[in-house]
Parts: sequence; C-alpha cells; structure tokens
Amino acid sequence: MRWLRVAAGILSLQVAVQLAAGQSTRPSDLAQGKLLVAARDLPDPNFAKTVVLLVQYDADGVVGLIVNRRSQVPISKVLDNVAGAKNRTDSVYEGGPVSQTEVLALLRSRKQPGESKRVLADTFLLSSKEDLEQAFQSAVEPDRVHVYAGYAGWTPPQLEHEMDVGAWFVFQGSAASVFDSDPDTLWSRLIRETELRVARAAPLPPSIRR
Repeated sequence: MRWLRVAAGILSLQVAVQLAAGQSTRPSDLAQGKLLVAARDLPDPNFAKTVVLLVQYDADGVVGLIVNRRSQVPISKVLDNVAGAKNRTDSVYEGGPVSQTEVLALLRSRKQPGESKRVLADTFLLSSKEDLEQAFQSAVEPDRVHVYAGYAGWTPPQLEHEMDVGAWFVFQGSAASVFDSDPDTLWSRLIRETELRVARAAPLPPSIRR
C-alpha cells in the first residue's frame, strides 16, 4: 500500500501547487490577461526571474510583455517623435527579446482610449502612435502607463510545452501587478509566496507524521 500513499502525496502536492496564491501549472489555464512567473530554475537568460503579462493568446500566437525589467533608458529617448512624451523621464521596460525596436505600452484607465486593446478590466495595450500621443498628452502619471521595447512571443504549443516541463507558474493578471511600485522585486516576492504556500500545503512524510 506504500505506493498508494506516495501517489496520494504526489497528487496532494500537485493540487497544492495549483491552488497556492491562485496560481496554476496547467497549460489549460493559459489565456490573455494571465501572468507568467518564471520558475526559479528556468535556464533561458531572456526570461530568468521574469514576470510576463500575456496580452494575446489565440490561434495566431502568444504575445507577452515582461513587466518587471526596467531599463535605464527614459521614455523621452524612445518616443522622441510622440507628442507629450518628449519630457518623460520614467524608464522604458525591456518587454522581451522579440522586435526590440518595436514600442508598445500598457495604460491603466477606466475608459478605452482610441483603438487600444483591452487586456485586463482596467488595462489597455497601446500600439499606435495616435493612441500613445493621446495617453501622454493627458499628462498620465508614471504609475498608470508603462512603455515597453520589444515583446515575448511563442506559438501556443511552444508555451504549453514550457508549462509541461515546469518553466512557469500562471497567475491571474491584475493592474496592481503590472503597475507594481517596486517591479525590481516583483518576481522574488511572487516566487517566494508560491514556494511558501506550496511548502505549507504539502503533506508531511509518514516518518514525521508519526
């Protein structure tokens, strides 16, 4: 009967991982608006210790933005041809390894601006010059708009495979996470919370329970 106890313990641990902090390790939970939190041992330097917001997840592909990698480059340098952004000193984020000359932005707003795409209930993806100008001309605060150079891209099967091998935890996305006041520590806080909750929920070995 020992193998039954071991199997039950493994199942309990899997359930604990999926429930801890509202997170999941199931590829079926991937969707637009979800956060990917890199596993501690993820070997790819492009994504080590990253938190990625999925802004697209469909048959055409998967697009994400790394929300916790601030660069030393000010927005004014990247968007020097965008009205309203010429004096912005807040930093551009390194959105991912794909098309690093392409600029996207996330805006926290109650109303959908222009032709932007809703990613979360109160967060929109800006990809056109017109939408960027509209956002910056309204003097939006730095904690409500983030600019990203480049993005992360996968096909659905590629990302699902990475999930299968344990590369990512999936969390429900939120504007609070995307616009966190301390993005440099966001990954470490999320992964530490994940590991602590899993450890608390895991069943004790029989020798300890006795």
